[in-house]
Amino acid sequence: MEAQAEGGMPPKPRVKATLNLGPETYTVNASKGTISEELVSMKEESMGILKEFIAKHNVPIDVPDEPLEGSSDDEDEVPENPKKRK
Repeated sequence: MEAQAEGGMPPKPRVKATLNLGPETYTVNASKGTISEELVSMKEESMGILKEFIAKHNVPIDVPDEPLEGSSDDEDEVPENPKKRK
């Protein structure tokens, strides 16, 4: 069952989503086809938004070859054993 447009206006979207990613807000609307088609369209658009957001805010992967001085990975430390209850 398709929604009929009144007065030449497009049909009201049946599937809507708002993505709040940190300080940024994105709105996804789908208003073409069946509800299943709208959900698929919304999923694809949402995944595109997430992909762009991750790429935009991703930290560069610059891993040093050698550990930094003062690292907490001291091998000389002996781990403390928990006290046993009798």
